[in-house]
Amino acid sequence: MSLAAASEKGSDTTVDEFNTPEDKALVRKIDLRLIPILTLLYLLSFLDRTNIGNAKIVGLTTDLNVTPPEYNTALALYFVAYVIFEVPANIILKRFDPQIWLPSLTLVWGIVSICQGLIVNKAGLFGIRFLLGVTEAGLFPGVIYVFSVYYRRHERSWRVAIFFGGAALAGAFGGILAYAIGKMDGIGGRKGWEWIFILEGSLTVAVSLLAYFIVPTWSHKAKFLTESEKRRLYQRLNADSDAALVESFEWKYVRQAFTDHLVWGYAFLFHGFAFVLYSLSLFLPTIIAGLGFQSWQAQLLTVPPNALAAISIWTTVWVSAKVNLRAPFIIGAALVAIIGYIILLTTNTAAAQYVGVHFAAAGVYTGNALLLSWPGENVSAQTKRAVAVAMQITIGDIGAIAGVLIYRPNLAAHRFRTPHIIAIGYLLFSVIVALYLSIWMNRENKRRDSIVGGKQIEASTPEERQILGDRDVHYRYVT
Repeated sequence: MSLAAASEKGSDTTVDEFNTPEDKALVRKIDLRLIPILTLLYLLSFLDRTNIGNAKIVGLTTDLNVTPPEYNTALALYFVAYVIFEVPANIILKRFDPQIWLPSLTLVWGIVSICQGLIVNKAGLFGIRFLLGVTEAGLFPGVIYVFSVYYRRHERSWRVAIFFGGAALAGAFGGILAYAIGKMDGIGGRKGWEWIFILEGSLTVAVSLLAYFIVPTWSHKAKFLTESEKRRLYQRLNADSDAALVESFEWKYVRQAFTDHLVWGYAFLFHGFAFVLYSLSLFLPTIIAGLGFQSWQAQLLTVPPNALAAISIWTTVWVSAKVNLRAPFIIGAALVAIIGYIILLTTNTAAAQYVGVHFAAAGVYTGNALLLSWPGENVSAQTKRAVAVAMQITIGDIGAIAGVLIYRPNLAAHRFRTPHIIAIGYLLFSVIVALYLSIWMNRENKRRDSIVGGKQIEASTPEERQILGDRDVHYRYVT
């Protein structure tokens, strides 16, 4: 356990007590059960929501007679649904079972994704994109919440980074798949873009059926752990966070989330980064094609920036976890992305612009991976954390709606100059929010240190920790 974690509840637990060879073996066992399947589900989720960008440049909009503004509307409808159903989906998860809920979501959105390849007009496109947003809304916040009941606080950010790396891998994998599947144009009387949706959606359905047998339930009921392992996991979580507590759903914890300024801060932080995340991921094939490349070349040229983003995520978050800091790395990632957009704004050659795309992708994806794990580490109690994570995604995705609407045809002049400038503004907004969160939490940690230091204040009982959550004087924020 890190010193910060050890001190967060006034515990006398030493750093090594929960870092024994047996503990390491337990964490590896949990990793092997959770990380591969949940990362794969998110990869498929991101693939199924962003492959419309690949389908667009091989004829989707032409065949359906969708005008450029209508295409942007179709993209926005996905996020409208995502925003509406985010918080309800996580409340359902808290009252249900992730072993059934998460695979069921995957199965349904896989079927919806297949249906994207069967539409014949723009009305069908609008309706199916909204439905895809409804069905995908619960996966990401659900997985973040599941991580919080299996891992100690300082262990979560690295796992979230691996998981979110699935988004970058989806971009790389999607470009290769779209190039290969696009070659099927005309087979079975279907267009290449239709096959992109049908085959990638079918892959999602197949994996969802497997997921029913792999995705775990709550940690205190996990069948893949022995009774002694569950007891040890309980001890590890109880010494570090609220995750070992069996908390019943109460509306007061929902109210706590909605009235906590830090929860809103995490949400606005993602709002700024979501603008650039989804505008970049959805329009990357179009941006690269606009540099003068053919559609098949643009599909393949999306692979290197996304691969670099995945490497950047895993490297940066590993360092961030080692030094137990988040805000400096989030701010640094934003600055790297801003450099990328400045290159896009100030250069004219395809080679230089392509370099700018790499900077933007690395900064955007890395910043998102860091900030999306932050409330999972800092918000307590359990229901409050579940709502906080859902609020972060909900308010964040309003930024995504803005992003896909601002990258519209009448602002596409000079290679999207105006949208790129607005993207820089959103990133600067995120920098300001990250600074606010960091400064406030550092001051609060020092205030609590001064209260506890030199005074005989007893450690909080489990009941007190559950009621007070992150307001407990022994609790310390990860900054």
